[in-house]
Amino acid sequence: MGEKENLNKKLFGLVGKNISYSFSRGYFTKKFENQNLSDHQYVNFDIASIKEFSKVIHEFKFQLRGLNVTIPYKQDVFLYLDKVHKTARKIGAVNTIRITKKGNLKGYNTDVVGFQKSIEPLLKEHHKKALVLGTGGASKAVVYVFEQLNIDCIKVSRNPKGKREISYKKLNQKLLEEHTIIVNCTPVGTFPNTENKPDIPYQFLNENHLLYDLIYNPEETAFLKEGKRKGALTKNGYEMLELQAEESWRIWNK
Repeated sequence: MGEKENLNKKLFGLVGKNISYSFSRGYFTKKFENQNLSDHQYVNFDIASIKEFSKVIHEFKFQLRGLNVTIPYKQDVFLYLDKVHKTARKIGAVNTIRITKKGNLKGYNTDVVGFQKSIEPLLKEHHKKALVLGTGGASKAVVYVFEQLNIDCIKVSRNPKGKREISYKKLNQKLLEEHTIIVNCTPVGTFPNTENKPDIPYQFLNENHLLYDLIYNPEETAFLKEGKRKGALTKNGYEMLELQAEESWRIWNK
């Protein structure tokens, strides 16, 4: 479940499934070293089911100060929280948990801050509409940001459900020319499956497009390569991860 923890340390960690690749652990371990925080430790809590979350909290309740939450538990974790920040509640996804001195758990969404701060400098006058690929927890934060920025967006899903969701098969030249921002919120193209890419009609991309991939490994996904070939502006998710990590740190140290 977790790794070997020193009982005297202030403990932070990532809750998820199959997370050995974790960006967060490496990022915070380096941060703690750079700031000489030898009494701080960041570990992975790789759990097979959200039902194991309670065991993590119980076992390390005297050490835990904060947690990050990743796939596939950003929505399921709501059931285990004492409070949820209004933004996270509206989005329907939590990726950061602050643990108070009394042991209460409050959920936040720092993906919002990370995504907004990283995409805003790239936006141009013609970026009025967006396609959001995927419907998971991260896509909910992306849609929320676009709503705040008054950018109209449609979710693209293999199994569309809501009125603002369409299937990949419905994507055509008109839709792609109108929606000049395309954000990949799916894991398609992540290492080691780097040849894979979302099933969109890339032939209709042009220099007006901005392609943003939440994936950071590889640095340039097949999705971004296709965009670059067509003259589109491209960006991966690394800066977003750094920004959301720093926002998590701010929340934990309130």
